[in-house]
Amino acid sequence: MNWKSIYEAYPVNRDMIWLNNCGTTPAGKHNREAMAVLMEGYSRRGVLAGAADLPKIGARIKAILADLLHCGPEEVALVHNTSEGMNFISHGLALEPGDEIILLENEYPSNVYPWRHWAQKGITLRTAPMGENPADFLEGLRKQVADRTRVVAVSAVHWCTGMPLPLAEIGAICKDRGITFVVDGAQGVGMQPMDVEKMHIDYMAFSAWKWLMGPVGLGAMYIRKEKLADLEPIFIGTDSVVDAEEYLPYKEDLKPDADRFTFSSPSLNDWVYFLASLEFLRNIGFETVRNRIFELTDYLNHQLKQLGFHICADRFPDHPTGITVCEKEGVPAGHILSGLKARRIVAAERLGRVRLSPHIYLSTQQLDEAARALADICGAPRYSA
Repeated sequence: MNWKSIYEAYPVNRDMIWLNNCGTTPAGKHNREAMAVLMEGYSRRGVLAGAADLPKIGARIKAILADLLHCGPEEVALVHNTSEGMNFISHGLALEPGDEIILLENEYPSNVYPWRHWAQKGITLRTAPMGENPADFLEGLRKQVADRTRVVAVSAVHWCTGMPLPLAEIGAICKDRGITFVVDGAQGVGMQPMDVEKMHIDYMAFSAWKWLMGPVGLGAMYIRKEKLADLEPIFIGTDSVVDAEEYLPYKEDLKPDADRFTFSSPSLNDWVYFLASLEFLRNIGFETVRNRIFELTDYLNHQLKQLGFHICADRFPDHPTGITVCEKEGVPAGHILSGLKARRIVAAERLGRVRLSPHIYLSTQQLDEAARALADICGAPRYSA
């Protein structure tokens, strides 16, 4: 693979080193070009422009996502973000007083706040401990699961440690006990292998703007077709019903697939941007993308260890991740982040540690530069690649 051409496709590399791709990703030239084509066509022909064909664009997006997730396109709906999708799922389920929901320790808010309304309805919310590694997590989860457990809702990858959750094993536990398995896939889709069928995932929501390199303000939902009838829509709009383009007479029947949750007037700009991102990644190959992310992360981890950093991923070496979470004894994370920012290197702080996440458009030379910056910031011996 010609990674130099991928590097050159991202103008951000001329200005900074972006190591927060599990937060957001910058736009590439292909995104800019797709938006330019859309704007030119829209300025001349409005919604009649070929680049503005929403049904066609949506179908292409869902086809790529379906291949990536190993599901059918009819099981995918486009929404605005993970939180919206998780609210659709949480508010759409039918639970009874005395039932229990298990969430994840130190979970990202998008998979916490949407469930809180159940606490006022007699539902118990429990938290499974994160543990040091996936095996620890499974042991803690098994201890939490009880006769009244009805839902397990966890992230694919923990946003504060980078640890992938053992989704297939969690899914097997849920399937055996008749528990609904819900996944926040924001940190996983595009970076981790995701086979919703083999993992027995019932519902999932994820954002477009992390590993899938799409626009902020767009996300997707996966709904297992056998579980569609169990999810009551909390919003009904023009596009929720069959024959939606025929406004009168009003319809009684909802669309027979996940599209009922894309209930009205999506953002044309976001869909065009996202399709450009997905086609860019698909042309490289999602497996090739994933392996490159892991390769860059391993390279970065090796550098950090030379500088005396402790790496969270060393606790789960058999579970590759694209997220490096690290700490340097005696050096506050805030000090490190300030030093990186001054050097135009973008990272994040999570639970008092530094979080770094490279993507395919970065080069090893940039990671060498980041390591030299960290050596200066921490007063460590100067790093040399």
